[in-house]
Amino acid sequence: MQEVRRYRVRGRVQGVAFRAFVLRTAASLGLDGWVRNRADGSVEVLAHGKVDDLDELSRRLLRGSRWSRVDDVNVLVEEDELGGLNGGFSIRPTA
Repeated sequence: MQEVRRYRVRGRVQGVAFRAFVLRTAASLGLDGWVRNRADGSVEVLAHGKVDDLDELSRRLLRGSRWSRVDDVNVLVEEDELGGLNGGFSIRPTA
């Protein structure tokens, strides 16, 4: 089974190569989607793939990258967000 999940990661996650960490992690899991910084200092991730792979992404986001500090990860299952999620994983500009 596949689904789309939107993650909001809060903590020290900007300016510490967190988006690159998410890009590598998601690509290694075979997920489609994107990651971007948010103006409020959080990082947003939209990912599509197998439920088991999304669960693993959740675990890795909670651990964070080497230089980050993750305080909270909010996860939402999206119903209708497949537009533009069919070509790998990318980093998007800050929203």
